[in-house]
Amino acid sequence: MKKIVIADHHPVTRKGITCMLKKDENFQIVGKANNGTELYKTLEEVEPDILIMEIDMPQINGINALRNIKQKFPELRVLIFSTHPEEIYALRAIKSGAAGYVPKSASSKILLKALNQIRKGGIFLNEELTSTFTTRNVGETSAISRYKKLSSREIEVLNLLSSGKRNKDIASALSINEKTVSTYKTRLLKKLKVDNLADLIHQARMFQFS
Repeated sequence: MKKIVIADHHPVTRKGITCMLKKDENFQIVGKANNGTELYKTLEEVEPDILIMEIDMPQINGINALRNIKQKFPELRVLIFSTHPEEIYALRAIKSGAAGYVPKSASSKILLKALNQIRKGGIFLNEELTSTFTTRNVGETSAISRYKKLSSREIEVLNLLSSGKRNKDIASALSINEKTVSTYKTRLLKKLKVDNLADLIHQARMFQFS
């Protein structure tokens, strides 16, 4: 059973998610927060497996807050459940360490699907997002498809590589050894279909939006 914290400043949202998961044996709600201060305190106290988070809430600085949370709690799986447009923020959130992104306009079925995918160690992006990008650039859509197949740990390594971190720094940040980092780099090169580190970093930065 995965422990969940819900961070949202709307009581109806918190209650709705709680009711939806009440009888689900895969999840247990262990904490709630309606602002940034409460969120950090709750994360430290209950050490959840999954955080369902609205990035637009009091005392939270959007995507930067997500990055800070992932730095402080690297093993935490974060699902962004937000009012912000998915096509603008989803891939940016994933690149910043989120394990999934679901807009609040989505159905409860989609939210549950995302949680189950994250629970199993996967990354969730709605198929509709991929369809949106198909109309823009076929090459980019293919990259998105490959990116979606990466594990949470592979994305963490990729994020650190794209920010200029060395193997030694990545190993320290993720509490793994340098040999393991090298293994992840090899996997990333293969999965993202690139031949060198420079192209790998370029691939990662495709998902950074302003």
